[in-house]
Amino acid sequence: MGIKERKEKHKEDLRQRILDAAKELFLKDGYDATSIRKIAEKIEFSPTTIYLYYKDKTDIMYALHQEGFKLLGTQFLVLQHVHEPFERLKAMGRVYMSFALSNPDFYELMFIMKEPIEFVKNHCHDEEWEEGEQAFTALINTVEHCKAAGYFVQFDTTTFALNIWSLMHGLCGLKLQGHLDHMASTKISLPDNVNLMEQTFDGFISMLEKLK
Repeated sequence: MGIKERKEKHKEDLRQRILDAAKELFLKDGYDATSIRKIAEKIEFSPTTIYLYYKDKTDIMYALHQEGFKLLGTQFLVLQHVHEPFERLKAMGRVYMSFALSNPDFYELMFIMKEPIEFVKNHCHDEEWEEGEQAFTALINTVEHCKAAGYFVQFDTTTFALNIWSLMHGLCGLKLQGHLDHMASTKISLPDNVNLMEQTFDGFISMLEKLK
């Protein structure tokens, strides 16, 4: 590895350290309580160093937002080989659910905290938020393909896609915030080997099948 390559690797490694430290602090202390100085202290660099990479903490938050959507988009991408559209729609639901449970930190930054989407609304045009647009477009395209196959033809595509996303987000949010498990332990009698989230998802799929 040459000098130029080593310098680039050092820059990328430091950039990732900044993002990782910021993500931890945003989720632990909240966006407002996190400062560039605190992020710098966590990685043991000066604030000036961070400003070489990001202009402010909103820029860092947006970079994390993009990183999360890139990860989700990569996981959606592997579903392109699922040609039957309704099966692909079900698989997208499972991938989304798995992403939320495997990456709760990213999920909170992407879909629960308000600061990243406020940045998008105030500073980005659609073409500048490619990762987020691609994720929702993948869902809309799959609903379109379902309609072309004769499913859900009585529904508006975008509205139906938003309803699906809203229900999946609600399920994931309830699980991540502990409400689903609390309900399972106090209000619902389930056998030990039954996963309430899986059962709820299966019930959602059964509703979709009835709408076909």
